[in-house]
Amino acid sequence: MTPSQPHPQDTVHRLYREHHAWLVQLLRRKLGDMEHAADLAHDTFERIMRADLGPVVAAPRAYLTTVAQRLAASHFRRAAVSRAFQEALAARPEAIAPSPEQQLQFQQSLLAVLDVLDGLPLRTRRIFLLAQFDGLPHNEIAQQLGITPNAVQKAVARALEHCYLAIYPSAA
Repeated sequence: MTPSQPHPQDTVHRLYREHHAWLVQLLRRKLGDMEHAADLAHDTFERIMRADLGPVVAAPRAYLTTVAQRLAASHFRRAAVSRAFQEALAARPEAIAPSPEQQLQFQQSLLAVLDVLDGLPLRTRRIFLLAQFDGLPHNEIAQQLGITPNAVQKAVARALEHCYLAIYPSAA
């Protein structure tokens, strides 16, 4: 950082002052709920504080919108997983249902897996899920997606490495 460049924290404070109200209103229109919009705007600025500020300064509203949309998509995906989990539990006989503590632990584990998978590029995540959760062979995935089996193998390897590093960050 040269003396003429502002401190990154000052840049985030300026972005917050100049764009927070706009972002909350944008999110309120998309989500239909002021409380969720305010929470998501907060999460957006929190994410930006940990990020490289280069793209933010070049086009702040575009960058804020992109980050907020990704966080909103993650929020909706997490909510859908939670609903599906609760529906699956409700369908089980009470006698074999896990305890509330086990339910919470399992749901938190599912959401942690989602968080790790959210860190993958969309195509890599799709290939990984087809291979690991749907159990499709690489040749079938390749045919379905119109790519080579070698590309599938590399994507699965990248996804596995990503998951491993999420569990064991010191291995990086």
